[in-house]
Amino acid sequence: MSSNSVVYWGTGRRKTSVARVRLVPGNGTITINGRPGDNYLNYNPAYIAAVKAPLETLGLGTEYDILVNVHGGGLTGQSGAIKQGAARALCELSADNRKPLKTEGHLRSTSTSGVATTPSSQEPRRFSTPRVASIAS
Repeated sequence: MSSNSVVYWGTGRRKTSVARVRLVPGNGTITINGRPGDNYLNYNPAYIAAVKAPLETLGLGTEYDILVNVHGGGLTGQSGAIKQGAARALCELSADNRKPLKTEGHLRSTSTSGVATTPSSQEPRRFSTPRVASIAS
């Protein structure tokens, strides 16, 4: 990468994963934490498709390389964070990209902060019919 090349940045978050994504003009190569993207994502087609989805939505799949630093969580959360970071970087590329990316859901944050985590915070269980103790004769 030369010193005068254009770089677009985006940060993505999902669950406990955080991804710092850079888009640079190139041929569509994905590099995650210094490793080839398909290798890092264990050749899982769902994870690879999620990472490429924002570029494919805009038809730019072979025009930009994706360089990523990601940490936290598992591969599912990390691939979702990379997807959101790439979408945000594409919004930085052009403001016209925001509408199609938002329509496809690539800019949506999927935080789990509103989920009840302890049983005590839920309502008590109610039974539809009264329970009667059976007497064994």
